[in-house]
Amino acid sequence: MGKQIQPIDRLKLGLAVSTAKTVTFLVRLLRLGAASVLPGEIARRLQPKLLQLLSFQVKRGVILVAGTNGKTTTSLLLKTMLERQGWKVAHNATGANLENGLMTALLESTNIVGKLEADFAILEVDENILRRVLQPIQPRLILCLNLFRDQLDRYGEVDTISKRWGEAIATLPTDTVVVANADDPTLAYMGQQLPQKVRFFGLKEPKQYLDEIPHAVDSIYCPKCGHLLSYAGVYLSHLGDYECPSCGFAKSKLDIDSNQWQQILIGLYNKYNTLAAVLAAQELGVDKSIIQDSISTFQAAFGRAEELEVEGVRVLILLSKNPVGMNETIRAVNQAGGKTKLLVLNDRTPDGTDVSWIWDVDTEKLVETGGTLVVSGDRVYDMALRLRYSQLETSANVQLIIEEDLRSAIATALDRTPADETLHILPTYSAMLEVREILTGRKIL
Repeated sequence: MGKQIQPIDRLKLGLAVSTAKTVTFLVRLLRLGAASVLPGEIARRLQPKLLQLLSFQVKRGVILVAGTNGKTTTSLLLKTMLERQGWKVAHNATGANLENGLMTALLESTNIVGKLEADFAILEVDENILRRVLQPIQPRLILCLNLFRDQLDRYGEVDTISKRWGEAIATLPTDTVVVANADDPTLAYMGQQLPQKVRFFGLKEPKQYLDEIPHAVDSIYCPKCGHLLSYAGVYLSHLGDYECPSCGFAKSKLDIDSNQWQQILIGLYNKYNTLAAVLAAQELGVDKSIIQDSISTFQAAFGRAEELEVEGVRVLILLSKNPVGMNETIRAVNQAGGKTKLLVLNDRTPDGTDVSWIWDVDTEKLVETGGTLVVSGDRVYDMALRLRYSQLETSANVQLIIEEDLRSAIATALDRTPADETLHILPTYSAMLEVREILTGRKIL
């Protein structure tokens, strides 16, 4: 923060920034996208130290938000709190969370010669690159939300990722603050081993326990000794109240009361997002009244419980990109009611090319509520097959409609949704972007 930049680096930085801003202008002028990645990639080639030089200029420090699910919602809520406190915040709001996306977000807050004006930078970070960006960025605070299986073709298992995170974070200065999810055994154990100050968030609400451990469970073994953990109950996947009967490892003590902060977004997973943002805001000195007001008036990020009105129909878009996320979405949709759902499954790079994860989703719980299920996307028949296998004798009232063309699928789903109900759309990441473009006429990326 605020370190001196050498003249030669300053010269290269100015060239990189001016080039990036020109690229951004042209991309947006020609309506080729939001220019959330390309400017950073080009600028990095002109100034290899770009990420470091920009991060050092953030006055109060950089906040990294990492985890499988919830990064965008948590980041946006925390950004709202900081801005209402009166601070200027840079943020990769489009969700471009690889190095080039981080740099592009910081470039947005610089002038033409590379001087960055921001009190804070909130950067959502892909879980697989966190360790690579820690040293150049030197974050003030790191938010560790959760670790679930996601895109196994790229990342591997959660234990491997958490080990890498812990090793990398441990090399940072001891005044770095880590905010971690105590309900996740892998992150709780990681936090317990770190030399930095670690603050834990989580739930203490037995009434929210699931009836049984779901199929999409990732890490129910002790991260310390490998013994099977003993759970008093689980909230979602492997997140819950636990202890190890063999070595004594147990859930960390919480630094926040989950019953004190009530979010307006649907889903238990959004309660975790709220608690993470609140604890981080408290650590950064945001007033309690501002935190509470930000929560009570918060609007969801694009595609994350985002509400739209289309042709007089209320539409709710719920990003569903891995087993845990989709299971929680299904739980929220079932609680909300409504008989029409649109599921869109793609297998592009942002989604992960391996779609076998849909067989770990408890789609039976979606099917058993009945109604109309419209299916589309690049892997429409994979999803249709999964839903067909989910049908039981008690779910004979389900109508499954397959539409290869996404526009036709959306039109069909809208037409099948009564005026007094909500159309719930459950897309993977690239599918969510397509759905939004069709519904709003605007690209996000």
